Amino acid sequence: MQMGHIIVLGYGDVGKRIAEVLDENDIPFVIVDSKEDLFLRPDFEYIVGNGTEEEVLKNAGIENASTVIICLNHDTDVIFATLISRGLNPESTIFSRANSVESIDKIYKAGADYVASLSIVAGQMLAKITSVFYGGGGYCPIEDIMLYEGIEIERHVVGKSMGRKTIGELDLYSTIGCRVIGYMQGDTKKIEELDDVVLEKGDVISVVGTREDIARFKERYKDVKDK
Repeated sequence: MQMGHIIVLGYGDVGKRIAEVLDENDIPFVIVDSKEDLFLRPDFEYIVGNGTEEEVLKNAGIENASTVIICLNHDTDVIFATLISRGLNPESTIFSRANSVESIDKIYKAGADYVASLSIVAGQMLAKITSVFYGGGGYCPIEDIMLYEGIEIERHVVGKSMGRKTIGELDLYSTIGCRVIGYMQGDTKKIEELDDVVLEKGDVISVVGTREDIARFKERYKDVKDK
């Protein structure tokens, strides 16, 4: 198993299409699925097993993986696989599929970095995956992804216009229509009780909103990428 490879949990229709894209772009990956009969003369690496089991994930090289893509059919399994994957590799980027919109928040709280709903996952998630590039010994995904039709999440590095304010003081929902759903400073990550967090230049926040909201946010805080 290569360092920095991608793990795909689930080899249904979505998983198969993702495997095709990864293979076409010469990106090392391993597929995990419990149904051995799905793997007919594959020319890629795979493991037969349950993607919600710790030992199976370890066999797939979870501790050295750069990215985990979870395409399981039941949201309970998605949440569990997300939790275990995050616990085994806190540094990995986790894409998870939500089979229902109602599960999106739970999957985020389980540790996913990006969540896409079933209705658009094959198109939108694949569009993002094909934008992955190789460099510096690891895969670096771009920083935004659509959640469901018309709704996007984007990560932003805090700049001067946000610094020294709390997330609550920014009141992005009232002023722009966006919500902050995640915060990261070094090894510290939070997805709850964010209003009292004081932002410093260089912190990272995840913002969710419509395309129009995100565009307004970028315009208002366009110095977020200043040096």
